[in-house]
Amino acid sequence: MLKDWFIEQPDSLFKNKTLSLPTKERFIELGKVIRGDILTMTTVAASGHPGGPMSSADIYIVVYSLANIHPSKIDNPSRDRIVISHGHTSAGCYSTLGRLGFFTIEDALTHFRRCGSIFEGHVEREVPGCEWSTGNLGQGLSAGCGFALASKIHKQDYNVFVLMSDAEQAKGQVGEARRFARKFNLNNVIVLIDYNELQISGSVHEIMNVNIKENYLSDGWKVIEIDGHNYEEIYNAIRKSINDSSSPYAILCHTIMGKSVSFMENAAEYYHGRPLTPDECHKALKEIGIEDRISFYKKRRENSPPPEAKKRVYYRPSVIETGKPFDCNITDKMGNRDAFGKALENIAVINKGLKKSSPIVALDCDLKESVRTLFFEKIAPEWFIEGGVQEHNTATIAGVLSIEGILTFFAGFGVFGIDEVYNQQRLNAINHTNLKVIITHSGVNVGKDGKTHHCIDFLGLARNLPGFRVIIPADPNQTDRVIRYISKEEGNFLVVMGRSKNPVITDTTGKPLFGGDYTFSYGKVEVVREGEKGVIMTYGSSLKEAIHSWEELKDEGIDLDIWNVSAPLALSLEDIEKAVFKGPIFTFEDHLVYSGIGIIVGNLIAETGMGTIFKKIGVKDFAPSGSTETLYLTMGIDSSSLTREVKKLLGVSSR
Repeated sequence: MLKDWFIEQPDSLFKNKTLSLPTKERFIELGKVIRGDILTMTTVAASGHPGGPMSSADIYIVVYSLANIHPSKIDNPSRDRIVISHGHTSAGCYSTLGRLGFFTIEDALTHFRRCGSIFEGHVEREVPGCEWSTGNLGQGLSAGCGFALASKIHKQDYNVFVLMSDAEQAKGQVGEARRFARKFNLNNVIVLIDYNELQISGSVHEIMNVNIKENYLSDGWKVIEIDGHNYEEIYNAIRKSINDSSSPYAILCHTIMGKSVSFMENAAEYYHGRPLTPDECHKALKEIGIEDRISFYKKRRENSPPPEAKKRVYYRPSVIETGKPFDCNITDKMGNRDAFGKALENIAVINKGLKKSSPIVALDCDLKESVRTLFFEKIAPEWFIEGGVQEHNTATIAGVLSIEGILTFFAGFGVFGIDEVYNQQRLNAINHTNLKVIITHSGVNVGKDGKTHHCIDFLGLARNLPGFRVIIPADPNQTDRVIRYISKEEGNFLVVMGRSKNPVITDTTGKPLFGGDYTFSYGKVEVVREGEKGVIMTYGSSLKEAIHSWEELKDEGIDLDIWNVSAPLALSLEDIEKAVFKGPIFTFEDHLVYSGIGIIVGNLIAETGMGTIFKKIGVKDFAPSGSTETLYLTMGIDSSSLTREVKKLLGVSSR
């Protein structure tokens, strides 16, 4: 074991002008051991990627050995951040971290890619020393930009290393991140690209040629080209990058796929995901000069369970004063997005001068006027992050900022903030972020912008993101309280709003229902109107239509409950049982009927085993351009359509 590696190393933090001979000799030794571990790990698991990790191994060794990190202080706020973008090289990452004392290397060698083990097939945050879970390529540089931006916000001086593959440079998100880094002067970002010129299907120049060096240079980066297997060149390039604070750096490390095993080097069958057979591994280990312990680790894998994972601290919680809610008068007509903007502005005003408060940031993608983050920008321009028309990069950066003790809002239209960046939000969920996603312009409520901008699947998508809580406020008063609520609560939230202005929802006496002493509670169903012949479940802008329908039905002697289900994912079996006892259940929403609250309620009804009349009312197709009122009527989600459906199901003829 090499657990003493971080103690009094003269080359740590890249302070020496040149790499010392003892360190170089240790690296040579470590290179053999780690390549042996990579082959052992993947062969024992009979799964994994051996070629790529052996290509990146020397880069891993230099960065992890000499960066400002330590196994006893994996959550030290001032540590360097190391992001692995080519997550399939996990065997190399785990081997290096294990040999440097971050965990017991035998556990990784034994339990790689095994169910119940933290050593998954792609790099995961659960592994000590791993900062960010990556799987699909092209995500790491955005994550690195997030960590670098956090260092500026917190005024901390640390470096961010992003280790990447050559093939992923073809991804558009990488270009987005390059430009972002240059705009915000993230000059503590150092990218090291494993340039072995091979990918799954062949040569990177044939699959999709990318002018990697020229792309970085054209976006204002500095570029160094080196031999990625020469420890001195790697050291010197990193040291130069650290000492030049005028620009972010990209280091192109020319490497060999399958390095150190003659029959693996640049061999197509080892480009990506095929591990060696035991016989091949024995031959390879002999060539490297490492003892073959495949049988030992296979037997250990068969006879011992993976060790219980230590609980990981996923994020630093933010400390925020949320202030007092405001009340919108019943005579006012305000959009929920306006209420969001005003609430966020107020929270910024309260916390800006408080030393104990955490930083607050709002990330925008060229929509600040539409999503109302411009109110926040005027109060706290230094906390307003304009990412441009680069939603994928910005969503990833937002997720990273949220784990760094920063209250983070990512605001955009529904079709951008959840539809377009679904993958990035999925990775945020996997990384257990602490992000507050605000989407406006949701539903056909958007109106004349047309079907490309009608986000009618937000709930269906968010249901697929474990850990995300969804809130769809009904009016400006509830929106204000929701924003203050999520600012204090930990975890990922998606708050959904339409585009048009909403009336203040009142009770039967005309008093604002969500004003005054009203306190938002996630998962609580509010009974907005009472009746005895059934329940209408709805949310958001559809609530006002449901109330109009309730009044029409009541005039005809049909009285039903109206439930405001602002948190549809939190509906419980107990809620459904209460509704079933009331009578027929109607769900009513500005959302695709195939994946919205209707599906949630239908599933829960089935789980109760209770019988009832049930009807889903919602959007069934893409809508054209038109006013909100016209589209609601056209798509059958206006008050008159609801009235008609209720009467039809109850067998009541229309007048």
